[in-house]
Amino acid sequence: MTTATPAGQVEGLGTVRSPDKAPKRGRSKRTAGEGRLAFILIAPTIALLGVVVGYPIVKAIYQSFLTDQGLDKATGFFNQGGMWTGVTNYKYWLLEKCGSSHCPPGTFGAQFWASVGFTLFVAVVTVTLETIIGMIFALMMNRAFKGRGLIRAVILIPWAIPTAVTAKLWSVVFDPQGILNHVIGAHYQWTSQTWPARFAIIIADTWKTTPFIALLILAGLQGISHDLYESARIDGATAWQRFTKITLPLVKPALAVAVIFRALDALRMYDLPAILTGGANGTTTMSILVVRQLQATNTNSASALSTITFIFIFAISLALVKLFNANIVGAQKPAKEEK
Repeated sequence: MTTATPAGQVEGLGTVRSPDKAPKRGRSKRTAGEGRLAFILIAPTIALLGVVVGYPIVKAIYQSFLTDQGLDKATGFFNQGGMWTGVTNYKYWLLEKCGSSHCPPGTFGAQFWASVGFTLFVAVVTVTLETIIGMIFALMMNRAFKGRGLIRAVILIPWAIPTAVTAKLWSVVFDPQGILNHVIGAHYQWTSQTWPARFAIIIADTWKTTPFIALLILAGLQGISHDLYESARIDGATAWQRFTKITLPLVKPALAVAVIFRALDALRMYDLPAILTGGANGTTTMSILVVRQLQATNTNSASALSTITFIFIFAISLALVKLFNANIVGAQKPAKEEK
């Protein structure tokens, strides 16, 4: 007769494996195998992204520390560029003061902070307007009424139109002899004056991209149960209370995603102002400034400006993600177990 000992041994049979240890070892082997298989499957994609995305980024950062081709002021001779210059390009873009006596004529470094200010101004104003109007459109489209499908399709048309086509369309509207001046009875030179040109860009961008925010908010609204509104209505809640206490908190994740995506899109804006105003009259964005440097064959200087622009946009996107983090992730941290 054998007797079991507390250490998991059976007298006469030697040590036996605890029944709860075998499954763990099998599970760990299976998990390790699945991990290796997953890595093998995604390795080609990672390698492709490294070649297509990673290499250009690393090369652009490296080039930002090199000189461009051009005249050497010290010797008066033309140089081929490509010499290591450290942070000179960055200092030029960040520290060059517009209007100073040492600003080289025909260069765009002096306009950097002006382009930053205009880009931020357009981003804040357009995203604010698009969020407010998009919320109104989403609430309208979320209601049940006859012809709702047609209304949804019509509202989404501006977003479906390519940006280049939108810019040409609004250039006709903002023409001095165009439709807008005829309707309001004015004679504004919309694209030839600073503030009219800026407002023209804001109006055109708001018209085009408001449907994008409306679509995302509508997706969030459709996930809200009507029983919540019915219960609140029975409890005597007003329409404004239902909107602030039910709609806004529950639609906030979708709204956060819409605001972040639109803010990043506005900070990278290029084609609309480039076609509508050509970047003139105080409508130069950071992206337009980069393209101008590339067109002037100042590749290394453009690389430095692109790196600064990337860091600038990344910092803003990180701040927005931190601001809306709990709503975007949608998952709550597990509660700590009580000891």
